[in-house]
Amino acid sequence: MSPWLTWLTPAIPLLLPWLVRDGSGMVQTTVCSRWDRSVGLDDRGLSQEGEVVIGGLIPFHNLPPAPDLSFSQPPDLQSCVNFQEEPLQWAHALVFAVDEINRNPFLLPGIQLGYRILDSCSQHPWSLQGALSLVSGGNIRSRPSSDCPVPLVIGDASSTQAIILARTLGPLSVPVISYQASCGCLSDRLEFPNFFRTIPSDVYQALTMARLTWLLGWTWVGAIAVDNDYGRLAIQVFEEEIRGTGVCLAFFETLNRANLVRDVKRAADTVQASTARVILVFLWYTDMGALLLELGRRNVTDRQFLASEAWSTSGQLLRNPALFNVAQGVVGVAIRSAPIPGFEAHLRSLHPSRRPGDVLLKELWETEFGGAETLEGVQSPFTDTSQLRITYNVYLAVYAAAHALHSLLSCSKRDSPTWGSSFTCSPPHNISPAELLQHLNQVNFTTALGEPFYFRGADVPAVYDLVNWQATPQGLLKLVTIGRVDGFNLLINQSAIQWNTGSNTVPVSVCSDSCPPGTRVARRKGEPVCCFDCISCAEGEVSNTTGSMQCDRCLLEFWSNSHRTACVPRQLEFLSFNDVMGVTLTTVAVCGAVATVAVFVFFVYHRHTPLVRANNSELSFLLLLSLKLCFLCSLVFIGRPSVWACRIRQAAFGVIFVLCLSCLLVKTIVVLAAFRSARPGAGQLMRWFGPGQQRGSVFLFTSVQVIICAVWLSVSSPLPYRDLGLKGSKVILECEVGSVVGFSLVLGYIGLLASLCLLLAFLARKLPDNFNEAKFITFSMLIFCAVWISFVPAYISSPGKYADAVEIFAILASSFGLLFCIFMPKCYIILLRPERNTKKHMMSK
Repeated sequence: MSPWLTWLTPAIPLLLPWLVRDGSGMVQTTVCSRWDRSVGLDDRGLSQEGEVVIGGLIPFHNLPPAPDLSFSQPPDLQSCVNFQEEPLQWAHALVFAVDEINRNPFLLPGIQLGYRILDSCSQHPWSLQGALSLVSGGNIRSRPSSDCPVPLVIGDASSTQAIILARTLGPLSVPVISYQASCGCLSDRLEFPNFFRTIPSDVYQALTMARLTWLLGWTWVGAIAVDNDYGRLAIQVFEEEIRGTGVCLAFFETLNRANLVRDVKRAADTVQASTARVILVFLWYTDMGALLLELGRRNVTDRQFLASEAWSTSGQLLRNPALFNVAQGVVGVAIRSAPIPGFEAHLRSLHPSRRPGDVLLKELWETEFGGAETLEGVQSPFTDTSQLRITYNVYLAVYAAAHALHSLLSCSKRDSPTWGSSFTCSPPHNISPAELLQHLNQVNFTTALGEPFYFRGADVPAVYDLVNWQATPQGLLKLVTIGRVDGFNLLINQSAIQWNTGSNTVPVSVCSDSCPPGTRVARRKGEPVCCFDCISCAEGEVSNTTGSMQCDRCLLEFWSNSHRTACVPRQLEFLSFNDVMGVTLTTVAVCGAVATVAVFVFFVYHRHTPLVRANNSELSFLLLLSLKLCFLCSLVFIGRPSVWACRIRQAAFGVIFVLCLSCLLVKTIVVLAAFRSARPGAGQLMRWFGPGQQRGSVFLFTSVQVIICAVWLSVSSPLPYRDLGLKGSKVILECEVGSVVGFSLVLGYIGLLASLCLLLAFLARKLPDNFNEAKFITFSMLIFCAVWISFVPAYISSPGKYADAVEIFAILASSFGLLFCIFMPKCYIILLRPERNTKKHMMSK
């Protein structure tokens, strides 16, 4: 057991002699007739006699004395060290409020209010000892008979100490009103029914800080808190509020005052190593000062601090020049500031000579003012009343206690109709803390500033100032109010904020930069949601906002642009006369048609020669005409597909090629028939297959294809088709064949004629003649068949415009094969070997 618990454990029974129970079992206290300052925990306190005395616990010092390892002295006989000016101002706010109330004829009329204020030393043992001393009316280690117990305690500053006080004094129903204990846990009325405070709950402060981080775009925030209920619960509320908002805690460090040096170094290491540029801090100002000094020593000056009310307005930190670089730009939540009329004059009127027994005022004078005769014109934290925050909370706590006492003592009978049967009233000579607690719950008055004051359970309505530490031309820091929080309403002037960089540009604190448009967030496994990678959207998907969690698929007629930020109409793709492939194929087709026309003209010029007249020159001219049409029909496959273009291209291709093959087939039959007629008994063969029959045969063969095409086009004709699934950003505009059966019949009939022609030409290739045209027909049909056999798999496997290009290539290749294999040998003989262009030579073997 710790030494202070050793001394306190037997102390609680000593309270009972100073407490009296009435018939109802309620704890009673007696009215003070006088006050003896020689009794108490520490002579360094403030006191005033009164008929009713209120107690106060204020941390005038923040360090305990050196421990007495022998335990020969109990803690209550040891004085604390490291005097603080600002808490003394808080104490004098209590003194000033009591003086005002005593002069007020309408509040506690006829009752002289007194006070007893003790030093809590910012330590649990001293705080608890002080509370027990106050409610017992004297030193817990002695029992003076004339001491006055207090019915109410105002204090303490720390949440942890306030929890200890509330739990300790709860069974006695003694009200505790804290001016700075802001832990949200203290709002629990079941656990702390006797606790009140004039500072808002930390829940609202943590909520405000969470809203600030979200508002300012900070998603990667570190946190440092004191290792007690105040710090841990505040961070817990902050974490709950930011859950699901995209804000993450980069780290969470705690500082314990018992191991402050070690904890400060560890926290500084974490801050220095972390990528978080914004640090949320719930610390007491002395602990924060140690942390800032350590960060300054390491030259860590690029962090933006979010300050809790416990240090956001600390004059001690603001005035420290060693903290200028590291603390510039602090943004904090501060206890609201309010004026107390006449309070500055009260402070400046103080002097040790006028209060000879006030050791605290004497200590202040010796340490801060030296030999100054008066405080008039002296500027110090003690006399600075420009921003009264905790001081005003103490002032309000006194008035809340006074109004509760007024309600309790002003009742004419115990069951007042004003309050109802559940409330009782006490006479001035016999105050019940339990009854006072009932009236304190119903306190409702208007302050000197015209504002309503009341308790919601343990709490008051949440009102905060938002403050900013800004640099001055003199190289110091000043406190500037930049906004206000009233309940859940947050008002902030961002343009008035001076950040840690010295500019008005909001600093950036993110684990990962927001994903730009065109990308999406990809979580990193095992890391907070604020840490992620940015992955580009896939083709056909877009994201047009920053930080998109997913990419959206474009509609069918649209595709993503190159940056994946917008859906744009898909580009139509077809075999055009403008692209390279279209120009090339058009050029080849035109050249083929021109070559065919040239051969046609050449043959017309030499139409009377035996070579041209042989084997029915009329079929030769019809064949040249059909070849010309073959070359030209390939142009129908180039250009934007339309309903009529799709219908014409396949029908024209099928009919023209059948016409060409029909001419070749008839010519081959004529060759066979001519040689057959030369045999004995076969002279009538050519009569039955003369020019008329040959033309009729060509017409008949062609008519079959015309009928097939007519049925195909009438039943299920080819139509334009948009293929959206092959080329991504492009829509392939092509001609759908319509009926596959019809298209197969067209190609099959062409293949049938080509096969028959090849077979007959092959059979006639060795007939005895110097110019056997069957040999050249055989070569041409071999080329034709090879081209179209290769065409089928190539056409099926080629997408979009390339399928049209394959079909055009097959048409041109087969047409050139027929033109060169059949007509080039004749042109060669007519031009270069005219001696062979005679009937005698042609008929010789």
